[in-house]
Amino acid sequence: MAIAELTLSSKNYSSWSLRGWLLCRLAGLEVVERMIALDDPENRAELLLLSPSVLVPRLTHEGASVWDTLAIAEYLHELYPQAGLYPADRIARAHCRSVSGEIHSGFSNLRSALPMNLKVRHEKFPIFPGARPDIERIETIWAECLDRYGGPWLFGQKPTVADTMFAPVAERFLTYAVTLSPASAAYCRTINGWHLIREWIDDARREPDEVEELDYEF
Repeated sequence: MAIAELTLSSKNYSSWSLRGWLLCRLAGLEVVERMIALDDPENRAELLLLSPSVLVPRLTHEGASVWDTLAIAEYLHELYPQAGLYPADRIARAHCRSVSGEIHSGFSNLRSALPMNLKVRHEKFPIFPGARPDIERIETIWAECLDRYGGPWLFGQKPTVADTMFAPVAERFLTYAVTLSPASAAYCRTINGWHLIREWIDDARREPDEVEELDYEF
């Protein structure tokens, strides 16, 4: 019997919803999913990157209402420290929090140039030059983590909060055929092959609703 509710937006378009859902699954928290309609004005504005939203993802659990993905991560880590959402080592844990916070709060050019859309794959896509520094920085983060902790996940042998935060980015890179280093490309394949990601993508592909503004072919 589910003991929590997780409010989500589109599974096809909402990277924040994906992150919140992955965090709950990693923690082992069973949730009832409540979807907000795409015609909700605030939800649509969030998907089109016109404004931030406090609607999704939102975890309601035992009297607590927690929104924002990093807040959800910390809440779940407090409740389920044995789940390993963060690395056990103090230094690695600080590193994990730092890179998770960086992707959470920045990279606006990447978000606008390569919006998440799990239903399509482009063989070639023109990338806005302003997004290139974001891509380069992400590859640097990934390379440092993979080299330091040995992969295949960013902090070693199992996924952590960092992987939930970067999973939508990896999927964006695959969607838009972004040219990457071999190590980054391998990490994207690791994310794409993750059974939780496959489950989410299957659900996304069954969504009937579309946001036309995010479906243009360039």
